[in-house]
Amino acid sequence: MLELLWLIPALPFAGFIALVIAGQRIPRQGVALVGAGSVGVSAVLAALTAISFITSPPAGHVFSQNLWTWMEVAGLKTGISFVLDPLSLIMLLVITSVGFLIHLYSVEYMKEEEGYSRFFAYMNLFVGSMLTLVLADNLLLLYLGWEGVGLCSYLLIGFWYTDPENGYASRKAFIVTRIGDVALALGIFLLYTQFRTLQIQELMQQAPLHWKTGSVLATTAAFLLLAGALGKSAQIPLQTWLPDAMAGPTPVSALIHAATMVTAGVYLIARTNVLFSLAPAAMTATAIIGAVTLLLAGCSALMQQDIKRVLAYSTISQIGYMFLALGVGAWSAAMFHFMVHAFFKALLFLAAGVIIASVHHERDMIKMGGLRKQLPVAFWTFLAGSASLSAIPLVTAGFYSKEFILWQTWASPSGSRWLWMAGVTGAFVTSLYTFRMVFLIFYGEEKVKVSENPSMSLKVPLVILAVLSLFSGFVETPQTLGELSLFTDFMRTALPAPSSSSAAQGSAGLSLLVIASLVSLAGVWAAYLLFLRHRAFTEAVALSGPGKILSRFWSSGWGFDWLYARAIVRPFLWIVRINRDDFIDLIYGGTAWYSGQTYRFLSFTQSGNVRWYAAVLAFGAVILLALVVFV
Repeated sequence: MLELLWLIPALPFAGFIALVIAGQRIPRQGVALVGAGSVGVSAVLAALTAISFITSPPAGHVFSQNLWTWMEVAGLKTGISFVLDPLSLIMLLVITSVGFLIHLYSVEYMKEEEGYSRFFAYMNLFVGSMLTLVLADNLLLLYLGWEGVGLCSYLLIGFWYTDPENGYASRKAFIVTRIGDVALALGIFLLYTQFRTLQIQELMQQAPLHWKTGSVLATTAAFLLLAGALGKSAQIPLQTWLPDAMAGPTPVSALIHAATMVTAGVYLIARTNVLFSLAPAAMTATAIIGAVTLLLAGCSALMQQDIKRVLAYSTISQIGYMFLALGVGAWSAAMFHFMVHAFFKALLFLAAGVIIASVHHERDMIKMGGLRKQLPVAFWTFLAGSASLSAIPLVTAGFYSKEFILWQTWASPSGSRWLWMAGVTGAFVTSLYTFRMVFLIFYGEEKVKVSENPSMSLKVPLVILAVLSLFSGFVETPQTLGELSLFTDFMRTALPAPSSSSAAQGSAGLSLLVIASLVSLAGVWAAYLLFLRHRAFTEAVALSGPGKILSRFWSSGWGFDWLYARAIVRPFLWIVRINRDDFIDLIYGGTAWYSGQTYRFLSFTQSGNVRWYAAVLAFGAVILLALVVFV
C-alpha cells in the first residue's frame, strides 16, 4: 500500500488540471465530483496508507519513494521524492481528512457562486501543494509546495476579486508572507553551501557533525528558517495578513487556518528540529515569539465584532501555543496541538459559515443573538468547538493538547515560569473571547430571524468535526489522568521525546493541571458575567474614554498595520512616485522612441505605387550583382 503514496498528492493535482481544462464545460455536479471526489479518494488512500504503516512499519519507520530526478546540475541533484514517517503521516491524515470535509461542505455552500469550477480548482491546487510540502524529502521540493500554498492563498483570499478590498487582502497576504519566504530561501542556500545537499535527512545527520551547539552558522540558518515559519504561520511580527484573509469565502478561511497554510511553519520547525536544537538562541526566540503572539492575538480577538476575525486572531494565538511548545523542545506537544486545533478550528469556521449564511450574510456578532433555538445543529457543534478551543477540562481534546504544552513549558529544561504564566494567561483569555462569541451569537435577545436552515451536506462535516474536537485528545493524557502516551510513542521515531517525563509529574503535575483547568473555567465564567448577565455594564465600560482607547488599540491588532503603513508602505510609495522616471525607464522609453522613429521613416517607402516597388527591386538587384562581380 505504501507504494501508492504518490497518488495522495497526485489526485488533487489531477483534479486541478481537469477543472482548469474542462471546468467551464461540465455541470456543477461534475465539478463537485472532481473537486471534492479527488480529495476524498486521497483521504481514503491516506487512511489505508496509515493502516499499512502502523501494522507493517517499514525499516526505521521511514518509507522513501523516488519518482524521478527533477534536476541535476553542478553537483546538485534533487528529485521528486517523498518520505513518509510518523511526522509526515500525521500531517497527511489531517490535511486530507479535514480538507475533504471542507470540500464536501463547499459543494453546498458555494453552489450559487460564480466561478464554481475555479473555486474547486484553486482548492485542489492548495491541498496538493500542502501535501507536496509535508511529503517532500528535500528542501527544494518542500519550497515548491511552500510557494504553491502561498500562490493559492492569494488566489483564494481574492476569489471575489471584483471587490477592491478583497484584492487588497490577497495582495497583502502574498507580500507579507514573501518576506518570510525570502528568508527561508536564504536559509536553504546557506545549508546547501555548507553541506552540498538539500536532502532533509542528510542535513539533519550532518549538521551535528559539522556545527557545534550555538555556532554562528547554525544559529543563522535556524533564524532564517524561523523567519520563514513566522511569515507562513502568521506570528509576530508577520501576523498582520491573517485577519484580512477573512475576505475570502468561509471554506477558504477554514482550509487556510485549520490544516494547511498557517501550520506550514510549525511543520518546518518540527521537521528541522535537529538544526534548531543546535541553535539555543533560535529556540528561545521561538518560545518568546509564541508566548507574546498568543497573548497579543488573544486580546485582539476579545475586541472583534466580526465573527470570522475573532476566529482569525484565535488561529494566530493557537499557532502561538505551538511555537511556544517548539521553542521549549516539546516537539510532540506542538504536533499534538496542531492535530486537535485542525479539528476544532475547521469546525468553528464551518459553523460560522452556516450562521452567516442563515442570517442574511451578517458577520457582526453584536447584531446576532438568541440563535441557539433557530440553529440547533450549528449551536451544539459550535459549542463543542468552543469548548475544545477553551480547553474545558476532561471532556475536550483541546484540554489534553493544551495541558501537554503547559506542562512541558513548566518542566522542560528550556522552559520557564514566565513562559508557563504566559500560556496560562492565554488560556484564560482564550476562554473569555471564545465564550463571548457563544453568548453574543446564541444567547440573549433574538435580533435577527434565520432566513434559511442548513442542509444535510453542511451539517455532516460539522458533526464529524465536533466528534473529533471532543474525543481526538484521548490519545495523550497526563499521568494524573491515566498516563496514556499513544501520540508521543508514535512520534518518537520522528521527533525527540519530551525532555520531561510524564512519570515525573507527581503532585506538581496535578497542581498545575488543576490550575490550568480552573483558569479555563474562570474564563468561561467571566465571559458569562461580562457578556450575558451584566452586558450593559460591559458596554458602558467599553464606551468610556479608557475603554474606547484600549478597544481601538486591541481591535486594530495592537497598531501593527498602522506602524507598518507609516514606517514602510508610505515611504516606499513616496520613493516610487518620485523615482517614476528613473534611468531604467529611460532605457525602455528610448527603445520605444527609436522603434517609433524607425517605423515612421520606413513608412514613407510604402506609397502603394507598384511601379516604385518594381523599381526598388530592380535597383536592389543591380546593387547585389555589382557586389558579387566587383567585390
